[in-house]
Amino acid sequence: MTEIATLAVNIVCPHCHTSNSVWSDQTNNTCKQCQQDLFTGHPVNLVDETAFDKHIQHSEIPVLVDFWAPWCGPCHQMAPGYVKVAQQLEPKVRVVKADTEAIPNLSTRYNIRMVPTMMLFSGGKEIGRRPGAMAANDIVRWTQLLLR
Repeated sequence: MTEIATLAVNIVCPHCHTSNSVWSDQTNNTCKQCQQDLFTGHPVNLVDETAFDKHIQHSEIPVLVDFWAPWCGPCHQMAPGYVKVAQQLEPKVRVVKADTEAIPNLSTRYNIRMVPTMMLFSGGKEIGRRPGAMAANDIVRWTQLLLR
């Protein structure tokens, strides 16, 4: 019998934004701080730059970000599909939304020129960017291609 090694990885809680060390082979982990599920099957709505930075810099899984704005029609049209993206990619990828109106510094910092813009981060670094609305299956395919 062959044993498969499991690794402890850091996952940032979508609720309290605390970093948690969890086993990579378990999908039903809860936060050690707030006791809520670390994965919900829904995108994490980030409301400030501090929470954004925690997810990007402290998660040891890739983080997919939808930069959007409340006034953006295509952003709203894409939102239901983005929930499906989270359901398909979790727990291998953290799926988040960043409101560029609520967190304007992110637009400057990452040179976001249009919304929606999808960005994929791994190890705290940007590994891919794609401006414009996308269908859920295209987002999943694009993300998986970048992570190969």
